[in-house]
Amino acid sequence: MKEPLLADQGVFDRAFAQLLELDDRLVPVAEVAGRPALRRRPPGFAGLCAVVIAQQLSVASARAISARFEAALGGTPTVEAMLAAPVETLRGAGLSAPKIRTLTGIARALAEGEVDLEAVACLEADAAAEVMTRLPGIGLWTADIYLLFCLGRADAFPHGDLALQVAMGDAFELGGRCTPLGLRAIAEDWRPLRGVAAHLLWAYYGARRARLGAPA
Repeated sequence: MKEPLLADQGVFDRAFAQLLELDDRLVPVAEVAGRPALRRRPPGFAGLCAVVIAQQLSVASARAISARFEAALGGTPTVEAMLAAPVETLRGAGLSAPKIRTLTGIARALAEGEVDLEAVACLEADAAAEVMTRLPGIGLWTADIYLLFCLGRADAFPHGDLALQVAMGDAFELGGRCTPLGLRAIAEDWRPLRGVAAHLLWAYYGARRARLGAPA
């Protein structure tokens, strides 16, 4: 099976049906979670900025800071605008010092051609994630999130994601949170639709938390 590009909800829905056929253990998970909505963000530097800004923040906080960040840069973030922005302006938008360093380092690396985001889009998912980790402050989790949300790569899978680990441990009754290595091993059965499975597990995590009355 060739990895599909998750361009829209219709493509995602077809891939989701294929995933359930690929591994029927996920059918009861889908019964709890429902059919997930496809998550997409803009590709390129702007999308990567959004992923970095959202790290360790609530959805509401991330949206507010992203809006102020875009306003501070005069519109959709570009490498040139980022490199020209004064640190004080970025701080005023709500960015922490570590995130300013990360975004500035990424912008500089892209400007110098250390990584080509357009070329990354043509690589196999795991190889693309490895290349992206050459960017300052970008680990595998951030790289996989970018590939999945910004490029629609159906096989990108952030096995280091805590919510996915918790969801897997619960869904497959593992007696606790699944380890990152364990999650990665289980996800091998879902290639080339691991990213679709990630959407399902995130939806399952949210549904279970809602049933327990806990914040998702």
